[in-house]
Amino acid sequence: MQELYNKIFDAGCIKFGEFKLKSGIMSPVYCDFRGLISKPDLLTEVGKALSDRAKEIGCDRVCGIPYAGLPLGVAAAMTGNIPLIYPRKEAKSYGTKKLIEGAYNDGDRVLVIDDIVTDGASKIEAIEPLKECGVVVTDILIILDREQGGDKILADAGYKLHSLGKLSEVLDCLVKCGKVEPEMKDKVAKFIAENQFAAVKQIKKENR
Repeated sequence: MQELYNKIFDAGCIKFGEFKLKSGIMSPVYCDFRGLISKPDLLTEVGKALSDRAKEIGCDRVCGIPYAGLPLGVAAAMTGNIPLIYPRKEAKSYGTKKLIEGAYNDGDRVLVIDDIVTDGASKIEAIEPLKECGVVVTDILIILDREQGGDKILADAGYKLHSLGKLSEVLDCLVKCGKVEPEMKDKVAKFIAENQFAAVKQIKKENR
């Protein structure tokens, strides 16, 4: 995976500096894989890595979560010849009024694909309409785990998280290749250790 990490970094998908996350927290690292759609060769390579892992996990369908996960799901489906479905952001108000696009059967094992996980909340929300349509979702596959407790939150909700890599592994690779200074690696590691969403969720649960 080291070569793929390098390509992903060179494509600008992993940046270092000061970035405001969705949660409002300022982070020294920002991961954005949406730019892969403009790099078809790299998107295909990532799709192949995802489809290989999907076959190891086992599934009848893959499901890309809009918006970031949808092109990744398409890439995995095409490189691995695995059928794809995806949930709409809202049901159509005309025609078939579908909430889920693509063919599927009750009881199909569906592997959810997305780009990254932080606290896991968006994954749990996106899975609900899939379950309501009768498919079975137990596993989620992503490109990168930020290692901020999302895996534990998803496990508490009944889902197993799989990733092509973890942020700490990517940092080790980039430092080894001379693309990131050791000081930045240490800064990111400190940030991750101090911002664990699973720990925050547990504290809130205990204080109820």
